[in-house]
Amino acid sequence: MAGIMMRSTAFNDQDQLPDRFSRDGDNVSPPLEWGQVPDSASELVLLVEDPDAGRTPFLHWLVTGISANSTGVPEAGVPMGGREWPNGFGTTGWEGPQPPRGDKPHRYFFRLYALERPLELPDAPQVPDVYRALTDREIASGTMVGTYNR
Repeated sequence: MAGIMMRSTAFNDQDQLPDRFSRDGDNVSPPLEWGQVPDSASELVLLVEDPDAGRTPFLHWLVTGISANSTGVPEAGVPMGGREWPNGFGTTGWEGPQPPRGDKPHRYFFRLYALERPLELPDAPQVPDVYRALTDREIASGTMVGTYNR
């Protein structure tokens, strides 16, 4: 499967996310850039999850319907054409890290998927619902990871 290049001007892969992106800070989404999206992609999906939050990964941000021609999203922005979904906190859109105080650093996976056809999701999808929906639709993906602890 092809790989999508992902990066951010605010943090490097595997580095600590700046406080402004957390719920303790300004709670704004970080800027992201991507490239090498296959020409055959019909749309992109952005999924941000914390697999260290419990048995089921915690959903911090889900955006579907992103234009396959987009190359990123600015800080505190929504990707071009994107539809934001409810997150694990019960709000819609980005909700930043807020792991329990004293926990080891949690990992936040920023995953971008190129799809050959749109996802079909329930009204309030959880991370496993997204992975099920990606089956037989994903043609490329890219991932970067930020960490955060309090």
